Amino acid sequence: MAKTVLHQAATRGFADHGWLKSHHTFSFAGYYNPDRMNFGALRVLNDDTVAGSRGFGEHPHDNMEIISIPLEGELIHRDSMGNEAVIKQGEIQVMSAGTGIYHSEYNHKEGEPVKFLQIWLFPNKRNVQPRYDQIQIDLKEKNKLHQILSPNADDEGVWIYQNAWFHMGSLDKGTEIEYQLKDKANGVYVFVLSGKLEIDGTQLSQRDGFGIWEAESFNIKASEDAQALLMEVPMLG
Repeated sequence: MAKTVLHQAATRGFADHGWLKSHHTFSFAGYYNPDRMNFGALRVLNDDTVAGSRGFGEHPHDNMEIISIPLEGELIHRDSMGNEAVIKQGEIQVMSAGTGIYHSEYNHKEGEPVKFLQIWLFPNKRNVQPRYDQIQIDLKEKNKLHQILSPNADDEGVWIYQNAWFHMGSLDKGTEIEYQLKDKANGVYVFVLSGKLEIDGTQLSQRDGFGIWEAESFNIKASEDAQALLMEVPMLG
């Protein structure tokens, strides 16, 4: 029988730095909950809002797969590999920090906040050459889950050093989809971006998170018009 965990939106950690407001699904920075350290290889799921003309100064990372998904607005990214790019809604960015990188992220639009998800995964290979990628994701077709990340460079979406697959989709009320796991040893963490979903009988609202593992598949039903991000990851240990 499948195992599940529900993290309702209101139970997340929260930090208000004035220019940055961040909800933490898992323990991060000043938020520590020993029961909310990670979901398998998924270590960080931050739901950030950055004020206009503000951002994160240059800071280091190593041995982590870092994925950013803007939900509204734009960010300027600069890193020690020489990359400089604007990432905006409708795109996904990935960095393999590997042996070590420095980067910064700024909202360059005065008076316009940017909202984005920052997601960290433990890698399946340490000390790799750092790499950066950024692509546009096409989510126009509704009522299906679009693959936006995988472990394979030749597959759809960006790729990372982990046996993980991400999907996003917009579902009209009443739509039902069965998700088949790519690897039965994995689990899936569903994050509701908007609207309401029902997964195998559990009701989920906006920004709720729901993890399921020891399952081969599960059913998603849109209780109302909804958007969701599904992160299939190894469960580790």
